[in-house]
Amino acid sequence: MTGTTETGTTRTGIAETAATKAGLRTEGVTRTAGGTLILDGVSVTPRPGTITGLLGPNGSGKSTLLRLLAGVTTPDSGVVTLDERPLGEVARREVARRVAVVEQQADTQLALTVVDVVRLGRIPHRRAWAPPSPADEEAVRTALARTGMTDKADRPWHTLSGGERQRVQIARALAQEPRELLLDEPTNHLDIQHQLELLTLITELRLTSVIALHDLNLAAMYCDRLVVLARGRMVACGSPQEVLTETLIADVYGVRATITRPGPADRPHIRFLGTLPPS
Repeated sequence: MTGTTETGTTRTGIAETAATKAGLRTEGVTRTAGGTLILDGVSVTPRPGTITGLLGPNGSGKSTLLRLLAGVTTPDSGVVTLDERPLGEVARREVARRVAVVEQQADTQLALTVVDVVRLGRIPHRRAWAPPSPADEEAVRTALARTGMTDKADRPWHTLSGGERQRVQIARALAQEPRELLLDEPTNHLDIQHQLELLTLITELRLTSVIALHDLNLAAMYCDRLVVLARGRMVACGSPQEVLTETLIADVYGVRATITRPGPADRPHIRFLGTLPPS
């Protein structure tokens, strides 16, 4: 199954008409780097208020697609739009107020506290050199509360665990008060408890989220829609039930698997059986 993610109903049950093109989307984007084709004609339209998972092997183009959506890089052809406007024509401050990005890992050598990091999310809303306003401080307090980090607000950044740092990065993103949230493999380097806690938190935010993941079972559990990339091309999109098949896993990942549906909402569970011989 190929094509764009189609319109439908959101996680909150609000209908989205076929004519609605608001939000962040890509249309036929292509990107090359060093003479290598990274993305080839990819179109993605995340549904408002839902989680779209980006899947695919290493080098399939997931991170590049997220960077295009964030406006960090530009496509060689095709277009990224925000509310039907080409992203390149939207002021960077306006994009930063709408779209927040959480990288795989973040670090700093500066002596920052948790609240210092979260306050960075207010930069798009403040004039240069202006002190934080009451609205800024309220946004920071709310972001800390939503991520369960209020009691660690004064902790030095370098004393936090990996899971706590990811929560702080999400709090910093929430302080931007975005409508779209882009996350590049946020569960990397976390133990399973922190992976589940982090993805549950993202689910509860009810933002339009696009998240690159490697773990297919986590994607099946937490994502409303899946987009599968292989060699820079979209090879499947749809619900986890539609996309995660034994045939697709064999074709895209070169792995034998069996799929059962023991969980709520008929979510698929994948059991890996081994690699396939090279074709």
